[in-house]
Amino acid sequence: MLRFISTLLLGLSILWIAACTSTPKKPATTALPLDQVQKLKNMQLKSSLPIPVHNIKAKQLRDTWAAARSHGRKHEGIDIMAPRGTKVFSATEGLIADLRNNNLGGKVVWIMGPAGTWHYYAHLDEHKRGLNVGDYVKKGDLIGYVGNTGNARHTAPHLHYGIYLDGKGRGVVNPYPYLR
Repeated sequence: MLRFISTLLLGLSILWIAACTSTPKKPATTALPLDQVQKLKNMQLKSSLPIPVHNIKAKQLRDTWAAARSHGRKHEGIDIMAPRGTKVFSATEGLIADLRNNNLGGKVVWIMGPAGTWHYYAHLDEHKRGLNVGDYVKKGDLIGYVGNTGNARHTAPHLHYGIYLDGKGRGVVNPYPYLR
């Protein structure tokens, strides 16, 4: 009987943890407007993008691409150090494709941008109030604030910024050369 109760409690704990690891602000099934998706896919991604953190200059950036991370992972982006609460802006125009909290990135924003690229903004302290999946943003629009959420909770506040050329989480490239 004790073994049954232990197994049951373990199973319930696993379900609870799984349910808490990723909470979208809006369901991921929210369809993006097809006309705007097509417009973005027909645009070119510029080879030079603005640094998405307020008052950060190119000389302050450090290329953290492919640095070792926990569990044998490689860093898929650049960490842009800044004080907590510093404004984070969209580096491109695009559609807010996903807003969520997860264990790895903490509070994150995914933006589908020009040429069908996906732009990942992670470890945010907060999303911009009123930002929703399906919103169209312009380059330079406020999307959130620097923090250290997710697996960065024991590090200095920073923005993790990633670029994916082949869809959400696919075809990752080093964003550092784009931000110089």
